[in-house]
Amino acid sequence: MEIINTIGRRKTSVARVYVKPGKGQIVVNQRELKEYFPSEILQTTVKQALSIIKEEGNYDVTVNVEGGGSKGQAEAIRLGIARALVNINGESRPALKKEGLLTRDSRMVERKKPGRRKARRRFQFSKR
Repeated sequence: MEIINTIGRRKTSVARVYVKPGKGQIVVNQRELKEYFPSEILQTTVKQALSIIKEEGNYDVTVNVEGGGSKGQAEAIRLGIARALVNINGESRPALKKEGLLTRDSRMVERKKPGRRKARRRFQFSKR
């Protein structure tokens, strides 16, 4: 089997994910997963798709991710891994879809409007 590559996005993060058969090693931007995401919560977020279909030790994952914050990057990687697993084995699709891992979270930051302090927040009103 060759290398499967997919894209995952979340907010302003874009993750290019490469999945191939292996021993379960996950490398993010040429660094180990535990080094790139020190938080245990973000590590489990990244591994969530693999753990749902019980394939944690069977695939090596290489990721190039850029943009956004750490949580957005972790969720972008999760989406990319889930899409790659569906490409490898279509039978895993219902389980991943049930958990909502195949849906791109389209929520983005609303842009700042002119005459406002933020997107919707107005400047403080002074009567006198």
